[in-house]
Amino acid sequence: MNRFRNILCVISPTQEDSAAVVERAVALAEHNQARLTLLDVVPQVTAGIGMPEGGPISRDLQAWMVNEREPFLSALAAPHVQRVGIQSRVVIGIPFIAVIRQVLREGCDLVIKAPEDPGWLDRLFGSDDLHLLRKCPCPVWMIKPRSSGKFGCIVAAVDVDDSYPADEIEGRRTLNRQVMEMATSLALSEFAELHVLHAWEAIGEGAMRSGFMRTEEERVKAYVQEVERHHEENLDALIQETTDRLGPEATRYLKPKAHLMKGWARKEIPTLIRKLGADLVVMGSVGRTGISGLLMGNTAEMILTQIDCSVLAAKPQGFVSPVTLES
Repeated sequence: MNRFRNILCVISPTQEDSAAVVERAVALAEHNQARLTLLDVVPQVTAGIGMPEGGPISRDLQAWMVNEREPFLSALAAPHVQRVGIQSRVVIGIPFIAVIRQVLREGCDLVIKAPEDPGWLDRLFGSDDLHLLRKCPCPVWMIKPRSSGKFGCIVAAVDVDDSYPADEIEGRRTLNRQVMEMATSLALSEFAELHVLHAWEAIGEGAMRSGFMRTEEERVKAYVQEVERHHEENLDALIQETTDRLGPEATRYLKPKAHLMKGWARKEIPTLIRKLGADLVVMGSVGRTGISGLLMGNTAEMILTQIDCSVLAAKPQGFVSPVTLES
């Protein structure tokens, strides 16, 4: 399954982190027969005290910063030129904006990068990486620094609850399919285990058991069991749809394992991810579609703050980035 066609690999300032990310991007491009571009973003030089905006000193300094990074990119690409065609670009600007504009300009369908800070999970909110995860129109793969070798355990976190407003349901189903497609493609290429996670709640269960409603326990249990059965059917249907698309041979090899957990997704999903020792989590990053500047959902953000592995975050169909080529 060739899921990606045009991959953008964002380079970090350090050689060690960049080399590992480039190796991962090259392997993925090779497997998907995709185009690969290495992108390095250098900051805009602003006028200092006594320095005119756009004057000769600031222009020279900006040019030096760009020229200094170009050999760095060439050195990163050199070991892989026999495997895939690699282009390199050094651009100037705010990192997440420059990356998104490159995605828009070149039609990239995946961004790969290392988090800007090895302790990113503790300081993600407000960071450049979170802006990219929120606003990039294509999937973003944040690769944990210094992760090496193949991924042994890949998790697809999906939401098969169908109690949302009617105008959201199809968008959520499409996002689930996209998450499953990416997760299965990567699990097959990495020879990894695939786990599919969904957390569910029986809305109103607590109120039914409270003194206010005084519902008979048997009725409460029957209601909870029916909700669980419904979620289980939806999860099974999503996995069946995925395996039908894969075909019997790939399905027999992959054997995706379903996990249905009762409780809050923001609590149960990170707990199981840690228990499984997952190397990569594939998840949807927003809930609504067609809204410019849409932020990641609260559940997705709270999951991200609790896990310590690589993350591949997808957007729903119809997502519109607030970043444009002109703005």
